[in-house]
Amino acid sequence: MQATIPAGLDRKEADLYRHLDPGRLPKHIAIIMDGNGRWARRRHMPRIAGHRAGVTAVRSTVETAARIHIPALTLYAFSEENWKKRPKSEVDFLMRLLGRYLKLEVPTLNKNNIRLEYIGRQQELPEAVQERMQWARAATAKNTGMVLTLALNYSARTELVDAFRSLVQAAARNGGIDHLQVDEEAVCRHLYTKNLPDPDLVVRTSGEMRLSNFLLWQLAYAEIYVTPTLWPDFRGQHLLEGIAEYQKRERRYGGLNDDHAHHHASSAAQRVERTASRVAAQE
Repeated sequence: MQATIPAGLDRKEADLYRHLDPGRLPKHIAIIMDGNGRWARRRHMPRIAGHRAGVTAVRSTVETAARIHIPALTLYAFSEENWKKRPKSEVDFLMRLLGRYLKLEVPTLNKNNIRLEYIGRQQELPEAVQERMQWARAATAKNTGMVLTLALNYSARTELVDAFRSLVQAAARNGGIDHLQVDEEAVCRHLYTKNLPDPDLVVRTSGEMRLSNFLLWQLAYAEIYVTPTLWPDFRGQHLLEGIAEYQKRERRYGGLNDDHAHHHASSAAQRVERTASRVAAQE
């Protein structure tokens, strides 16, 4: 039975979607958006031109994800390390670009029933940016479709530090350090992403083979899809190509697939039967 094509997809996206299993779409996709600088350099343009072009890629990707009913999409927009490794002029431009993006895209988010959230140390961002972020979150708060999370001033190691601090503070409020309980479930409750499922799929653009300090805890069992496409050239069709690759893979979470497990069990049963037969013959 052919899948019903969601409204709003272009012809290329629709062709790709026809080959997907709608019942096995990722519940949460995380994207490391990379390649803005290289995109601009290849065109002999300043780096900021790449960042500006990247906004179009965000719009296309977000809308396509929402149209095919992906429950959660997280974009790595600005890392904590960016403050230290980028020129101040570039960082200032990125902050202005973020403010403009939030102002201009809220109507599109509302049209697509998308709720906006953030992860990262937001309190360290410029005050004007924080105010715009709060405004955009409030403006989309009643939407019930996809949750779009922007990772801003984000670092996975910082997130873990903040989680452990939060654990200790919670124990202190509950009677002291003797009440500190640390296990995986407790850590998850104190992560920035506590209200999101762990990503099933992480997409990295520009061909780089690293996670760049992004969601290190949450990506423990995520499928990794790397595309050579630079972020400004990334569109909804590329997202669907990543999902198609994801659906070709078998997720075992450290276990065995059913066929292997069945073969292993059958082999073990046969060994037991042979041993029992030898013992019976000896008797």
